Amino acid sequence: MKANTQRWYSAFVRIGVISDTHGVLLPRVLELFAGVDHILHAGDIGDEDVLSELRTIAPVTAVAGNVDRFQLGDAGLTARVTLSGARFFLTHIIDRPRKPLSSVARELRREPADFVIFGHSHLPHDEQLDGVWFFNPASAGPRRFDYPCSVGILEENSGVWRARHVGLDARSEAVLARGEQMNQLSRARDSSPPDSQM
Repeated sequence: MKANTQRWYSAFVRIGVISDTHGVLLPRVLELFAGVDHILHAGDIGDEDVLSELRTIAPVTAVAGNVDRFQLGDAGLTARVTLSGARFFLTHIIDRPRKPLSSVARELRREPADFVIFGHSHLPHDEQLDGVWFFNPASAGPRRFDYPCSVGILEENSGVWRARHVGLDARSEAVLARGEQMNQLSRARDSSPPDSQM
């Protein structure tokens, strides 16, 4: 799916996207997600209380990450949800959008998706490949290295989808504005993911 070309006709929809909270839910996240229609959590939740608090804002679809041992409450290895006509596939680890793990590729062949929401790398990602939109909101938990702490907002209006990252502090906003780490998983194709052990 490409921005501004693929259309689903519905009213305005706003989705909050979050990942790698590691048991921490910052007050800024609650402010940014106020009024969203749905929340997607891409894993490494860290504590079921995080999901409980998010559910006070909106319905939540979540997957568990490696920190969660791939199961936390009702969050498992993968999840699917259709929102405003768009098909979302969630998983914590994909490796790289241009060369996903075989298990992810197999799932997408079995049942295609319009969006793949993932986490793990703590790096922001927003890329469309062969009609699929790959999105990683980056980490919303404790800062790692010099990576930004951020969440994602997906908005659909009159069939047009838009995505953006929102930094959770001034330093993260500056990093995102410079675009230094955006889509790094696709730019550094021959090296392993920067935090493959996280």
